[in-house]
Amino acid sequence: MIKGVIRNLRFYYLKNVKWKQYQIGSNFYTGMRVKLWAKNTLRIGKNFYIGRDSQIETDCVIGDNVIFANQVAVVGKYDHHFQQLGTPIRMASRIRDYHYDWKGLDCLTVIEDDVWIGYGSVIMGGVHIKKGSIIAAGSVVTKNTEPYGIYGGNPAKRLRDRFDSKADLEEHLSLEKAFLQKHKNYKGVSGIPKK
Repeated sequence: MIKGVIRNLRFYYLKNVKWKQYQIGSNFYTGMRVKLWAKNTLRIGKNFYIGRDSQIETDCVIGDNVIFANQVAVVGKYDHHFQQLGTPIRMASRIRDYHYDWKGLDCLTVIEDDVWIGYGSVIMGGVHIKKGSIIAAGSVVTKNTEPYGIYGGNPAKRLRDRFDSKADLEEHLSLEKAFLQKHKNYKGVSGIPKK
């Protein structure tokens, strides 16, 4: 009981104090040593789970019911002005600087609903991960995905469909809305038992 109270206080502090400048939905769960930063926009939907040692360091919009495993990184492509003439990269302007005016300022990463991003994956800034996608552990995503696909590798490529048949996908889509309505007050990190 005490452990649960401490965990909830930690989540409250992170969401409402440390990361209050960002929009974070209900039922937010974060592992230890997670880092969040965005220059302009970070919106996270409800029922988001982000595992330990993960980070989001770019403008990003994340939908509902998304899982980030441990050590997932969402990072920008142009965090340092590497073409700044006469200046070593380490000393060049960076996107965190107020005066930064180079590439990447309009780069928005979008991760739609019902996405699972596996352990140690890297999502590059500006990528659009469509609804229902799964990103295999250790992948580097450099391009947009299609809905309900499983992607893996470096760079990530489509490996297969998430469901075994078009009929299974259609049944999933027809049942999903009722399921989400029934469990709209879901709280916690455990799954819902299948009956």
